Amino acid sequence: MKKKRLALFAPFVVVLLMPAQEAMNMSSKADSFIQSIENHASSGTSSQPDSTPTPMLMTMHGNWMLMFHANAFVVDTQQSSPRGKDGFFSTNWFMPMAQRTLGPGKFTLRGMFSLEPATVTGRQYPLLFQQGETAYGRPIADGQHPHDFVMELAALYDWRLGKQTLISFYAAPVGDPAIGPIAYPHRASALEDPVAALGHHQEDSTHISDDVVTIGLTHGFARIEASGFHGREPNEHRWQVQQGAIDSWSTRLTVQPWQNWSGQYSYAAIHSPEQLFPQENQRRMTASIMYNRPFGNSVKGNWVSSAIWGRTRTGSDNIIQNSYLFESLVRFATRNYAYTRIEDVDRTTELLLDEQPVPPGFEEEPAGRVQAYTFGYDHDIDLVPHLASAIGAQVTAYTVGSRLEPVYGSDPVGVSFFVRLRPFGASGR
Repeated sequence: MKKKRLALFAPFVVVLLMPAQEAMNMSSKADSFIQSIENHASSGTSSQPDSTPTPMLMTMHGNWMLMFHANAFVVDTQQSSPRGKDGFFSTNWFMPMAQRTLGPGKFTLRGMFSLEPATVTGRQYPLLFQQGETAYGRPIADGQHPHDFVMELAALYDWRLGKQTLISFYAAPVGDPAIGPIAYPHRASALEDPVAALGHHQEDSTHISDDVVTIGLTHGFARIEASGFHGREPNEHRWQVQQGAIDSWSTRLTVQPWQNWSGQYSYAAIHSPEQLFPQENQRRMTASIMYNRPFGNSVKGNWVSSAIWGRTRTGSDNIIQNSYLFESLVRFATRNYAYTRIEDVDRTTELLLDEQPVPPGFEEEPAGRVQAYTFGYDHDIDLVPHLASAIGAQVTAYTVGSRLEPVYGSDPVGVSFFVRLRPFGASGR
């Protein structure tokens, strides 16, 4: 038991080892879309509105700008419903980054890591109505898999062809191809929510992919990208780095006509993403809009919202799954955060297997829709310099379709209490 508790707090030890005396503030706020891209404050090549702040630590070492940002939660979850479970776990990620001028452009090295393989026991944490990927060779039902230890290892190069034109290159043995909105761990509207979105596997599950290459062209407020990558999702051995041939592709159009707005549409052809159903290929479409409104200088805070649609279609049985998400987070009076996440998602009969082995001849079918309504609040107490420490809670209420109600009951509810830790620079407040 001692070892498990120590593992839960390991991410925070990493944060505290950062040299506080060298900490400075780095904000992803930018004057233009091109400058926002060059900041690379998100995973992959995704972007948020130019005005979106990103708390992090920064210092200079010779010609290199060194940066570090992270987010970590310790969570206690309790759920009603005959299928509900309780859990104590940590969700977390941390991202070191180094950037410098090289030749005519800017060169960036970036890694992203998670200790969830150690801090999420049983290869999943409780999350009612979630499905996707496996644990111990069986499909996960009512649970969310942990992230891999290596979430991203990437090299990026941005070359300005003119004041309004930028060409970008991205290569990553593990990385995030140009598909979907910014993934939920980095999305500003989801930054205080400790658990995954139910629509994750329709919206942004490719954010950890193998052997990713992307090229992007930006002009003014518009950007077009194309990626090649290996389509199989990571297996359940989360400490390993898997490799595979480039067999899938995606393309994404992003527009940021104003500093506070960002939108994207993307399409992907994904080869054999599911380990249990290797004969199935997917087509995925996503669209999203993000809005960030900074508050005035006298009050530190902002209001950020996201509306996201994701759609997957499997090639063999032509099952279509849609997900719709709305998130909104307001930071007010500097240390207070209130947020909501509202979802409407399709679920399939794989959820009803209840983590049993897939029976011979099993054919996945639609099983109905689920709505989830989450409301949460947390408050920073800042016990350690340069570490935003918060205590918070959230509640999620669900409504289910008639096919799922006999299994889950009519009014399932989940409640989570958590501690959140996040580094910030000297003027990051």
